[in-house]
Amino acid sequence: MSPEQLRNTLEALLMAAQEPLGIARLEALFEGDLDRPDRAAIRAAIAQLVAEYAGGGIELHEVASGYRFQVRADFAPWVNRLYDEKPQRYSRALLETLAIIAYRQPITRGEIEEIRGVAVSTGIVKTLLEREWVRVVGQRDVPGRPELLATTRQFLDYFNLKNLSDLPTLQAIKDFEKINPDLFDSLAAEAAPSETPALEPTGDNVIPFSG
Repeated sequence: MSPEQLRNTLEALLMAAQEPLGIARLEALFEGDLDRPDRAAIRAAIAQLVAEYAGGGIELHEVASGYRFQVRADFAPWVNRLYDEKPQRYSRALLETLAIIAYRQPITRGEIEEIRGVAVSTGIVKTLLEREWVRVVGQRDVPGRPELLATTRQFLDYFNLKNLSDLPTLQAIKDFEKINPDLFDSLAAEAAPSETPALEPTGDNVIPFSG
């Protein structure tokens, strides 16, 4: 397969896909082909596509699950007019809870409540779990063995992030839409030297979730 054929084939695959495609998944789609491209060739073709679409209305963007074509954010206001359905709006409490999990994960519901200063409703946690933005990754090895919550790959994909290090710094979002500047002040004060959290729980006080 020539570089041009590979480039065109990858473009077609990524345009047709309904979800992001990673390099390994793209490579697997060529299994059985006599002139199967190697991973280096696929990466080179992807890089070419990224460069070709840079600056247009459509971009090839890498998120946690892989690459996807998407409308550039600058043009979202006009594209949204194509749809009668309004984007779903989430409560301030849900957004605050999600922010705490993202920046302090893995974290228990009780620890979230300590930071927010109010109880976290079961409905909020249920919504986050159902949207697959959050998952249970273990249990804190303390009395009651509370569940530990962490964000998911779907969370990263939805918010257009490749990994957790792409999260904006706490200082950068403290005044975002005036959600709750005090909340982000408290998070920043308690944050470790690195503001990027680990995706998986670590340490002796974490045990696997067992049902």
